[in-house]
Amino acid sequence: MAIRPLPGRRSLLKGSLAVSAGLALPAFTRSGRPAAEWGVQTGDVTRDSALVWVRSDRPARVIVETSATESFRDVRRMRGPLIGPGTDFTGTTRLRGLPPGEQIHYRVLLADPDDPRRTSAPVAGAFRTVPDRRRDGVRFVWSGDLAGQGWGINPEFGGYRIFDAMARLDPDFFLFSGDTVYADGPIAASAELPDGSLWRNITTEEKSKVAESLAEFRGAFRYNLLDEHLRRFNARVPSIVQWDDHEVRNNWYPGQRIADTDTRYTEKSVDVLAARARRAFGEYFPMPTPRPGAREGRVHRVVRQGPLLDVFVLDMRTYRNANSPGDQTVDPQGILGREQLDWLKRELARSRAVWKVIAADMPIGLVVPDTTEGRPHVEAVAQGDPGAPLGRELQIAELLRFIKHRRITGTVWLTADVHHTSAQHYQPARAAFGDFEPFWEFVSGPLNAGAFPATELDATFGPERVWVKAPTTANVSPAGGHQFFGEVDIDGGSGELTVRLREMDGTVLFRKTLQPGLVGQ
Repeated sequence: MAIRPLPGRRSLLKGSLAVSAGLALPAFTRSGRPAAEWGVQTGDVTRDSALVWVRSDRPARVIVETSATESFRDVRRMRGPLIGPGTDFTGTTRLRGLPPGEQIHYRVLLADPDDPRRTSAPVAGAFRTVPDRRRDGVRFVWSGDLAGQGWGINPEFGGYRIFDAMARLDPDFFLFSGDTVYADGPIAASAELPDGSLWRNITTEEKSKVAESLAEFRGAFRYNLLDEHLRRFNARVPSIVQWDDHEVRNNWYPGQRIADTDTRYTEKSVDVLAARARRAFGEYFPMPTPRPGAREGRVHRVVRQGPLLDVFVLDMRTYRNANSPGDQTVDPQGILGREQLDWLKRELARSRAVWKVIAADMPIGLVVPDTTEGRPHVEAVAQGDPGAPLGRELQIAELLRFIKHRRITGTVWLTADVHHTSAQHYQPARAAFGDFEPFWEFVSGPLNAGAFPATELDATFGPERVWVKAPTTANVSPAGGHQFFGEVDIDGGSGELTVRLREMDGTVLFRKTLQPGLVGQ
């Protein structure tokens, strides 16, 4: 489906295509009508509802029209929010009462608040609602880590072309597994590649430094939408989005203070930065608004995808304790926090779906160190000691024990974060802690970021790295390959779940098929 390109950008700056993400659209394209040049997105699609996102170039009323056909012969119209500077001219409209298991065509118009007859050109998209019938099957893709380590949108490379490869699979949705932006990673005009050539980035004013202000965080999210492949993908494929650290700052945790020696930041409170980042995150993705009484801005949730699949979206940032050596013998807060862990156990126990995908923004058995404060601390769960669970591992042990003793079937862990792709099988016979059933964890990413060598495994839960593809040197650019995404295909007849780990062009690197109805395998 064609998406109109963004208007012409400012002249070349230091050999790079440069544009101010805050001013690119209005400065010389404003006419008498609003415009929606940043495309459309849908998110958290269910059997009868969906969230539709748009950004305007000025205050406007959002109007969403839906139809069963691309010709829009029979149109249903939904009046959405009035959007303005309070949300950076973004807005999300919840569609209700949709037919299950059907292709929905939609188009978004922006109406002038003072003259509703003056509307933008429509921006169109399509999605499928979740089927009630098991036989229809489910197929989705997942990955994470976009525009990291200074590797941004490079038109000479083809931009974020990995999104075209994912779109060709015609997935029901995209699970965006965190590090959706690199708010702490400035994008320079160019970077030198190993062969002496230059990687040339599109640059923006907001991406010239680390994000601190709300405007800079918003600019970080706008940056990725400059890519036509991503905008085209967003119009065709709904998303389920979670966050990790780089939406705020590398390896952040609540209560953290940034050292005075880090002169990139004038705002030293990470809690202040995280609040601004969370606001921008909610503005730039089609995210559900919290229910009354729920914690404001909650990211963790269950997205039900019919009788075959429930997706349990975790938030391994907001409730974690401080990064440390991870050697505590008692750690009730852990990486999820007690409230979220209890929620996850409760929702897993009540799920009747054949498969329960646990969407974790960090891996379980891969050691991810944190040396940002000059000390060897633990950033994820595993802390490198192969013995009995310690630190954050205690919370994961509690969860795995619960899954076993409640005989919860069909759990599969999906994640990104470590900038390589791999498949780990966890087996109690190999583990220091054995009170759990075997399970699989699949890792993918990055989408467009630096690739890194495979990390060390921690034997506490008995992982075996069955397959891996990773570079041997750190921060390999997208031009050097090692950009990955994963695909999950659940057969509606047999109920089998097949995972395929794929390269940037869609080539299948690894395949594993799991059988339904088992507690562990």
